[in-house]
Amino acid sequence: MSLVTISILVAISIIAIIILTSTLKLKAFIALFLVSAFLALTTLPPETVVSTIKEGFGNTMASIGFLIIFGAMIGITLDRTGATISIANYILSKTGEKRSAQALGITGFITGLPIFCDSGYIILSGLAKSFSAKSGIAMPFMATVLATSLYSVHCLIPPHPGALAAAGIMNVNVGNLIIVGLFFAVPGALAAWFWSKLMIKNRNYPPAPEISAEQNTRHDRLPSAFMSFLPIVIPLLLITIKSLINLFDKEGISLIFKIFRIPGEPVFALAIGVGLALLLLRKKDIDSMNSVFTEAIEKAGPILIVTAAGGMFGMVIKSTGIGEEAGKLLADTGIGLLVPFLIAVLMKTAQGSSTVAIITTASFVLPMMQMLGLDSEWGRILTMLAMGSGSMIASHANDSYFWVVSNFAGLDIKTTLRVYSTSTIVMGSVVFLFVWIASLFLL
Repeated sequence: MSLVTISILVAISIIAIIILTSTLKLKAFIALFLVSAFLALTTLPPETVVSTIKEGFGNTMASIGFLIIFGAMIGITLDRTGATISIANYILSKTGEKRSAQALGITGFITGLPIFCDSGYIILSGLAKSFSAKSGIAMPFMATVLATSLYSVHCLIPPHPGALAAAGIMNVNVGNLIIVGLFFAVPGALAAWFWSKLMIKNRNYPPAPEISAEQNTRHDRLPSAFMSFLPIVIPLLLITIKSLINLFDKEGISLIFKIFRIPGEPVFALAIGVGLALLLLRKKDIDSMNSVFTEAIEKAGPILIVTAAGGMFGMVIKSTGIGEEAGKLLADTGIGLLVPFLIAVLMKTAQGSSTVAIITTASFVLPMMQMLGLDSEWGRILTMLAMGSGSMIASHANDSYFWVVSNFAGLDIKTTLRVYSTSTIVMGSVVFLFVWIASLFLL
């Protein structure tokens, strides 16, 4: 089959996913399966169709399954016990009420590390309204600060499903990606902060109306800030320590490496985080724990399925060979990191899911890496961050997170588009700018 024919079929497949999920509102898993089957049947040898689809789905599930489930368990426990509120109150006590927006942004950034952005926003939206009412700060600004601080880590850092699955596809060390990703998420969140502040200037947006204490929290006794931070901080520390040790002991012969070999693995680090989170439960009986486990599995299930289906579609695209051919065409252009960034931007803006955007882009870009001059440890990490920054642009009406932000903040669509959506464009662009600048020194 000619390259032109394969290119047309891949383009038709991507457009089909966009139409099925955005226009016809078909469930993402069904859309991805149907399109993957269509593309495989029309481009691959018949004897490889089933094995390619199964391999793409299975490999993705194997790389992300435990991490997403354990991450969901930590997030749900933090929500149920009021630990997120305890963290927010602690940060607010340090910043002061006049800086409540800063406190909310820091809270979103920290709690967003193990919690998916949509869940995190739902959990913390009451705090955003409360902080807005008490400080008199415009609600669209508060809502955007919270939304983008959660979003910055969601698109860049494991254990979030897009970054996690793409890291598996690209063979990137998860620990290193977490460490480096944090440094790039910060300027992205700050850029969204300043842009959203500019967007509300001279607009007379009102603060949220005063709400009662009963509405602020459904917890009458919050856990301590120290215990609330532990399920987030300890796993990150363990992963970070092991990654730093790997830089100096690549052979893995030192005693300290042997000590942190297992606890520093992301799966076990998050499992330890789950254990620490369960300590926050007021009732530590089997029924209470099972209730958390059940809710986490129910929440993680759809995410796992869609993410694995994205990996399935990506594997089919990779198997067509179009990525390698595109790499040859782009090899001498010198645009390098711009390729994964722009592909992710197009995928995200068109179909709405950051997870699908980054997974599809990873599979498309992987065969090009050597020809683009990115086939090195730093090249792969920066490629991951370029895709992550592209998957931020732009969160609008075809993104479910857009509607979570709009509905839970009580904002009309026009205001959400003006303040929040434009902030995601600025945020993604700034992150990519920093990635490109870093590439000048690291590649």
